Amino acid sequence: MNAASHSVIDPVELTRDLIRIPSVTPADEGAMDVLERALTGLGFTCRRMVFEGPSGVGHDARIENLYARRGTASPNLCFAGHTDVVPIGDLKAWSAGPFEGETRDGVLYGRGAVDMKGGIAAWVAAVSRVLSQGEIEGSLSFLITGDEEGPALHGTKRVVQTLAAEGEVIDACVVGEPSSAHHLGDMIKVGRRGSLNTWITVFGKQGHVAYPDRAANPAPVIARLLARIDAHVLDEGYPEFPPSNLEITTIDVGNPATNIIPAEAKARLNIRFNPTHTGDGLIDWLNREAGALQAETGLRIELEHMCSGEAFLTEPGVFVGAVQDAVEAVLGRRPEASTTGGTSDARFIRALCPVLELGLVGQTMHQVDERVPEAELRALTDAYERVIATVLERLKP
Repeated sequence: MNAASHSVIDPVELTRDLIRIPSVTPADEGAMDVLERALTGLGFTCRRMVFEGPSGVGHDARIENLYARRGTASPNLCFAGHTDVVPIGDLKAWSAGPFEGETRDGVLYGRGAVDMKGGIAAWVAAVSRVLSQGEIEGSLSFLITGDEEGPALHGTKRVVQTLAAEGEVIDACVVGEPSSAHHLGDMIKVGRRGSLNTWITVFGKQGHVAYPDRAANPAPVIARLLARIDAHVLDEGYPEFPPSNLEITTIDVGNPATNIIPAEAKARLNIRFNPTHTGDGLIDWLNREAGALQAETGLRIELEHMCSGEAFLTEPGVFVGAVQDAVEAVLGRRPEASTTGGTSDARFIRALCPVLELGLVGQTMHQVDERVPEAELRALTDAYERVIATVLERLKP
């Protein structure tokens, strides 16, 4: 297909089309169909990748994913994102329908406007502009999931595993998460902390509080364990990262009575860790602490762990510099390279290639009345267009 025959896509209208689909995780509701139609029209070969399995939240999930590529030459510049969105919350609190895509005073409202249907639409529109000017040297690809806002077990993680097993080569990836803090292009994310969740159960023996010798109280034991691990200093930080932090998120004995020693005590914690640690290393430490206290008290302690991603950092270099130069040239500000924030699917993509995040201002993501100025969507499209050209040029073999 001749590149000049492609129509230029309007990022606002594509964002609106995507917002109007209520793709709350794990439902797709046709969001991938909208995106696939746009990419097919631009000459991409689209591959739907559907994965099923336990969701981690009590039921099985069926997740729609899409990998699309145009071209076979190197370098292959990929854009990654997600079409799923978080729930709307209180519908009555919205001033505009969360799935209507209404524009008021130049601002587009709707769930996913910022996180991250707007980012996807802006990159697709930027690609359409690039292709309207002629064929590119290299390849462009999209890695889109419907499972980023959920457990993330059958989305980007499994797509990456599949592509790696097949030998697919991606040279660099831009994730369209809303990375900008206050002004468009003021920040890119070049790394993320890892995240480890741990569930703790201490098994005692239920009994009457007046006869403690006939029971075994697990509550003091879990309190001792939590105090011990909470007092431990994980590290003092890592270059480009803050110190790792451990947060106790729940403590529960499930005991409504005042005169019963409970049979079990449970707790949950989360560790956000920098590259000083690995998930396995932290799991070993927690298991050792629990094992030591079990030996001291004689009460059985069980731990379950789920590491949702390791810490990573994309070092300064050609790719990061190309993106910063492109953004500065278009928007007039050089983005700060940051590792702040939570986790994203970049934690999986790092296994394939260097990855960073560049997107809209994230002030209203996940909020009631999530919204984006239409002018900001168009400005991001301008920046993405320059990013595509600059990265492909500088990564040429």
